[in-house]
Amino acid sequence: MKKLFLLALGGLAFAAPVNAACPPITVADMKGVAAGAYPQQYELSEFEAAANCKMSFSTNPDISMLNSKIKGNPDLPPLSNRIPQEPLVVVPYDTIGKHGGTLDVLSNATEAGTSDFLSVRHVNFVRFSDDLQTIVPNIAKGWKWNDDFTALTFYLRKGHKWSDGAPFTSADVKFYHDNLMLDANIFEKPKDYITVGGETMTVETPDETTVVFKLPSPKPGLLAHFATSYAQGFQPLHFLGKFHPDVNPDADKYAQSFGFENGYDAIKAYYGNSDWTDTPSPLLSRPEIAGKLPQPVLPTLESHIYIADTTEGRHLVANPYFHQIDPTGQQLPYISEQDEVYKNDNEVRLLAIVNGDVDYKAQSLQLASAPALLDGQQGGNYTVDLRPEITLGVFSFNVTHEDPAKRAVFNDVRFREAMSIAINRQELNEVGFFGQGTPQQYVGFSPKPEFISDKWLNYKTDFDAAAANALLDQVGMKDTDGDGFRELPNGEKLVIAMSFSTQGIAGQTVELVAQYWADVGIQSVVKEVTPDEFRSAQSANKLDVMMWRKSQPLAIVLGNNELWVPPFENYFGVRTGMLWAEWVDSNGAKGVEPPAYVKQLIADVNKFQSADQSSAEFRELGERLVKNMVENLLFIGTVNAPAPMIHHNSLKNFTSFKTHSYEYYRTYPYRATQWWLDE
Repeated sequence: MKKLFLLALGGLAFAAPVNAACPPITVADMKGVAAGAYPQQYELSEFEAAANCKMSFSTNPDISMLNSKIKGNPDLPPLSNRIPQEPLVVVPYDTIGKHGGTLDVLSNATEAGTSDFLSVRHVNFVRFSDDLQTIVPNIAKGWKWNDDFTALTFYLRKGHKWSDGAPFTSADVKFYHDNLMLDANIFEKPKDYITVGGETMTVETPDETTVVFKLPSPKPGLLAHFATSYAQGFQPLHFLGKFHPDVNPDADKYAQSFGFENGYDAIKAYYGNSDWTDTPSPLLSRPEIAGKLPQPVLPTLESHIYIADTTEGRHLVANPYFHQIDPTGQQLPYISEQDEVYKNDNEVRLLAIVNGDVDYKAQSLQLASAPALLDGQQGGNYTVDLRPEITLGVFSFNVTHEDPAKRAVFNDVRFREAMSIAINRQELNEVGFFGQGTPQQYVGFSPKPEFISDKWLNYKTDFDAAAANALLDQVGMKDTDGDGFRELPNGEKLVIAMSFSTQGIAGQTVELVAQYWADVGIQSVVKEVTPDEFRSAQSANKLDVMMWRKSQPLAIVLGNNELWVPPFENYFGVRTGMLWAEWVDSNGAKGVEPPAYVKQLIADVNKFQSADQSSAEFRELGERLVKNMVENLLFIGTVNAPAPMIHHNSLKNFTSFKTHSYEYYRTYPYRATQWWLDE
């Protein structure tokens, strides 16, 4: 009879045989092992108790070779000294995987269409499980709220390390918050997700593994922010801190020794000033000094780390210090390397998929491409999956246009109403979406919370060309030269430039909407541009009408107010009212003062985030937010429709996603670290 020993978990004792091998459980076959506190994962001691085993660890057999490709990394210590004392045990969907292989993916450009790939290696304190309802640990071992949601405490993993082997502690979280997010030399103003009603949070670190976010007022949605956002709540103090003058008095001198102008120049080269994690590394942005740098890429907690960064793509290798293991003790990720290639042309991307050259792709694939993808799946050895979209394509007229005559018309709600009811959404659904979608108005939330009236989904969505023409007449827009198109009220020619990117909206949708508007006398010119061109012009207030997919689940709105405050999203989404945003950001010193309903949106969303979610106030604020957004038609909705995603048949442990969505950060709920390649 085997000798027994005791394992402790939360003060409880469990009996287990010494050195008993841990069972190779999967979600498909749990082999009688009870589920843990959170779905599809365990803390190590929790798993050993549930499975009555003692874990033995093993690593990727090529990990030393992979580590040698990471410039600046020292030789590797044993695996037991690389993973935390309490690693996260991830239960694969179908099979225990094998190490090796290269994941081949496509993006559009350096900072365009990349969130698909970013999400595959992404980590944060927590994440949503694949039910999109349950928040579960990841970087953090656990968390707790105080009674009134004004203090969120995270418990980190003892012994967790960055990809270069340096300790990851609570000091890295405080550095991220105090020295990066709150430093005006890096971010002009604090991001919404580190503020509550415009007031900033504070971060306390009682010890190396405890972090407390102190909030000026309740914000229960902060946890969902960390579960969904690309913005990671930590950065390597041991590395970036050397360049920060508040941390290192010799930061400028240190930075200049490598060829940077000063410390802040170095921080921006490594980290950027947007906290978007595909910021080009010094390998790409500073090639003239990259060879001098001891580490040309920022250390990470993600599953993989850059070793090459060019205008053609990026290449990554597995992080040898990654904190996850499978039930048999194999360190994750299974996949050794990742290769990202940029192809900005939609047809070229489709050809690469059909040729079988892509292991996974969802972002930028539109329903219009589904027939070609379906036709090619047998020859390309991949599977197509149509998944629901949370978002829908919207059109937004530039209400702070630099041309005063256009600005006046675009600000007239009668014009926006006319443009909405001029769209034949039923026909658009049949022609552009094969009848698979649902015509609806943009309401800000998706899915619509039950406490919001259904009527808003259909507001000004019924096709009525006669009523649209009557409204345009009221606005004072007439066809004075007999060419079939209306002029502006001052008699000037109006030709609306409709620049779009297929990453954000299907070209067929734009072309059909342009025709519907032409039918009521509004002339336009449709032009496809790159995502970067679209975003740059939008930021510069140069577009006539903006178009992209848009909406957010309630859980995300509770942690991030950007869809309700000018310019109504971040750089990567669809925005309007750029000069309103300038007025808000400058406290009225610059820009254009927004109308009263916009000020009401700002006030209401801040109260909404802090309100008791079971209260009448919460429901009333939500209803008023939607009423103000929808009745003013800042964003005109079209059709909510599914979109395709593909995965190569050699990619194992791939599951059917609940949504084809960026809002939950694409693959992040579906645990891409347990993907493996059966080649």
